[in-house]
Amino acid sequence: MEEPAPCINDFLTDDELLTILSKLERQDEKDWFSLVCKRWCKIQSAERRRLCVPPGPARLRRLLVRFSRLVELDLSQSVSRSFHPGVTDSDLDLVADSVPHLRLLHLQNCKSISDAGLAAIGNGLRSLESLDVSNCRKLTDKGFVAVASGCRNLRSLYLTGCKLVTDYLLQTLSENCLKLEVLGLASCFKITDSGLAHLSEGPRNIKTIDVSKCTNVGDLGIGKIISTSGESLVSVKLLDCFKVTDVTVFALAKSCPNLEILVIGGCSDVTDESVRAVINKCGKNIRSLRLNGCEKLTDLSLKSVISNCENLVALDIGCCDKVTDVTFKTLITNEFVSKLKVLKASHVGFTLMGVHIISEFCKGMEYIDLRSCPHISRFVYDIADVRFPSGCRVNFGSSLSDSEMMVEMYF
Repeated sequence: MEEPAPCINDFLTDDELLTILSKLERQDEKDWFSLVCKRWCKIQSAERRRLCVPPGPARLRRLLVRFSRLVELDLSQSVSRSFHPGVTDSDLDLVADSVPHLRLLHLQNCKSISDAGLAAIGNGLRSLESLDVSNCRKLTDKGFVAVASGCRNLRSLYLTGCKLVTDYLLQTLSENCLKLEVLGLASCFKITDSGLAHLSEGPRNIKTIDVSKCTNVGDLGIGKIISTSGESLVSVKLLDCFKVTDVTVFALAKSCPNLEILVIGGCSDVTDESVRAVINKCGKNIRSLRLNGCEKLTDLSLKSVISNCENLVALDIGCCDKVTDVTFKTLITNEFVSKLKVLKASHVGFTLMGVHIISEFCKGMEYIDLRSCPHISRFVYDIADVRFPSGCRVNFGSSLSDSEMMVEMYF
């Protein structure tokens, strides 16, 4: 009688199987590993650190029992799909009880959660470092204060679209979350300069701040953040903060040498003088620049952008109607190869000559927006000898498609 073939489990220890598992880079490969047998499934479950879970309390409970050593959990819901009730406060209670060592929690668009759920996070997830509750519109200061008080290691907090939060939250963050580095407050309309001033008294190494569409924020509040975190700041987003003027941009030029992403679109009082100043000081590092709606800007500052920002990947100059072909002629004399991939230039006054220059000297271009440019039309473009890379999307339409909305990620 033949002896049974040897089983791999008789020869490999758990540590050796974990070593094999660690060599698998893709998550689907690790999932296949778990299908071999119960032992391998148990080992893979213990190793897994990140999990993305669709809504459903029964499914969540099963997965949290299996993957008890998670450090990152994504319960976010899709903007385009409606779940009822989706993620709830009771789900957050379960998370806080099951994975107390969680460090990153994503809850974007979970519109059913309330301050009670945030209280569970603050009480149970003491090791939390990053929380994203963008567009969870029931949340107020009360819930966030519980998070700030309980999660003292918090480094990243994203509150985009949480319209009920006020300056009181920023005061609490300044007192409790001294390690904070990333703060997203876009469309938090009740935030004011006073709140930012309070925040500046706490964490001193803020790297990213987004107060886009916070219409009560201006030079005073942003200036306070710049004065305390200037050298740390890498990304500053001030879209449609119409109270922001040259004062803020000059302050960025003076104090933020490491700036990589700058969004001042809609700040209509910003002029060439301040933009040139910030480009002269930070141009080598800047990768993404959004200037759309800065109506006072001309070729004077845009030439500086093109000639100094050698690492620039994305540029938005929409509605800067004083910009002409002169700006893009600078590409011809540049001493470096442009890395520009995305150019949004709707309602801009350059001509087909400018577009031709861009096509010649921006070989990595992936998307260019030419909507409503008065001197350029689809007909003229089609009959001209303009050749962008084969994968480049040239938009002449009146609206943005879903694929083009992905361009916003650059800004």
